[in-house]
Amino acid sequence: MITRREFIRNTAATGLLAGTSGIAMPAIAQNAPIKLGYVSPQSGPLAAFAEADKFIIDGFLAATKAAGLNYEVVVKDSQSNPNRAAEVAKELIVNDKVNLMLVASTPETTNPVATTCEAEEVPCLSTVAPWQPWFIGQQGNPGDPASWKPFNYAYHFFWGLEDVIAVFTNMWAQVETNKKVGGLFPNDGDGNAWGDGTVGFPPVLAKGGYGLTDTGRYQNLTDDFSAQINAFKGASCEIITGVMIPPDFTTFWNQAKQQGFAPKVASIGKALLFPQSVEALGKSGHNLSSEVWWTPNHPFKSSLTGESSAQVAEGFTKATGRQWTQPIGFVHALFEIAVDVMKRAGEPGDGDKVAAAIAATKLDTVVGPIAWDGANLPPFAAKNIAKTPLVGGQWRLKDGGGYDLVITDNKTAPNIPTGGTMEAIA
Repeated sequence: MITRREFIRNTAATGLLAGTSGIAMPAIAQNAPIKLGYVSPQSGPLAAFAEADKFIIDGFLAATKAAGLNYEVVVKDSQSNPNRAAEVAKELIVNDKVNLMLVASTPETTNPVATTCEAEEVPCLSTVAPWQPWFIGQQGNPGDPASWKPFNYAYHFFWGLEDVIAVFTNMWAQVETNKKVGGLFPNDGDGNAWGDGTVGFPPVLAKGGYGLTDTGRYQNLTDDFSAQINAFKGASCEIITGVMIPPDFTTFWNQAKQQGFAPKVASIGKALLFPQSVEALGKSGHNLSSEVWWTPNHPFKSSLTGESSAQVAEGFTKATGRQWTQPIGFVHALFEIAVDVMKRAGEPGDGDKVAAAIAATKLDTVVGPIAWDGANLPPFAAKNIAKTPLVGGQWRLKDGGGYDLVITDNKTAPNIPTGGTMEAIA
C-alpha cells in the first residue's frame, strides 16, 4: 500500500496533477486557510482532559484572525477510545486534508493519532502523555530497546516518568512514613509504563528504600478494588501511588474509606489533576497529592497572546464559570507551537518542511520553553521529545468549599514557586 502523500507525489510526477494529461491541477488559493486537525477525548472517562478545548480553540481563532492569519481548526472527539482516535485521525488526513495534526491527552489518544500520522507522512504535534508511553508505546517491539526507531513526522512535548517519580518521592520525603507503597497501575498505556520494572516506578522505589506492593494490572472502570485494598492493608502501606482514570480513583478511595484503609499519603497521577474529581470525594479529598504540570502561578506567558499563565487561567474561569485545570496550559501551548511552526515552514502543504520546522522549534510558551534539542533525554528519544517542567502539589479544602491546588515540591523546577509543604492525610 502507498500513502496518500506518495500517491500525490507519483501522480504529480506523471503529470496527472500537472495538467499534462488533460486533467487540470486544482489551484491552491493564496488566501486558503491553514488547516489544523485536533483530536482529544471530549467524551467518555477521559473527558475531563478536554474540558477547556472549546475555550482554547475559540481564543486561538480570535487571536490569529486579529493578527491577520487565516487558520481553520477541524475538531474530532476520540470518545476516550484508541480505535476511534485512529479512525478520526485518518478522516482528518484523507477527508479534511489537514496541514498539521494536533492531539492531546493520554497515550490512548495521542499514540493512535501519532502512529496514523507517521504512516501517512503527515506532521503531528502531541502532548499530555508522559514521553515513555508515547514513544515506547508506538514501537513495533516495545520490549526490545535495540529495535526502537525515531519518527519522521510525530513530535511530542511533555515530561517523563523520571520526572513524576522524582516529584512524588520528593513529596513523600516531607512526611514521616514507613516507606511502604501500594501501587495502582491499570492495564493501559500509562499503567503499563508506570508499573514497568525497567522504566517505571519499581526500580526507582527499590533504590530509594521503598517497598512496593503491586497487585498487578487491573482493567479501567473496575467497580471493586477490595483485592487491592486488602493487599495494601496486609502490607501496612502508608503511601499509595499510581496512575488512574478519574472514575476509578473515586471508586477506590470511597471503598478504601469504607474498608478502614487510611494511608498517610496518596499521590495519584491523572485522576487527581482535576478539581471536579477531588470535589466528587467531598471532604475526603483533602491533602491528596498529584503531579503538577501547569498552574496560574507558573512564571510563563503565551507567545500567541502575550498573556501570563494567570491571565490564561482567569480567562477560562471568566468565560465558563469553572475552576482552571492543568490541560489548559498544554493545549494552549499546542496551538502556540502550531502557529510558530507554520510561520517558519513557509509552505503549509509540504509535510516535510512542516516536520523540519517542528524539529527546529525554540519557543517560549505558556508552559515554558519548548525545543526538540534532546536536552535531558536518552539518545533514542532525543529527536522526537521536548521535555517540560514538573512539580508536585496537594489539594487543600477551602473554607468556603471547593479545593485549591498548592504546590508543595519544586526541587525538579525551582523557578516554579511553592505555596506550602506536604501534610499527611488526616
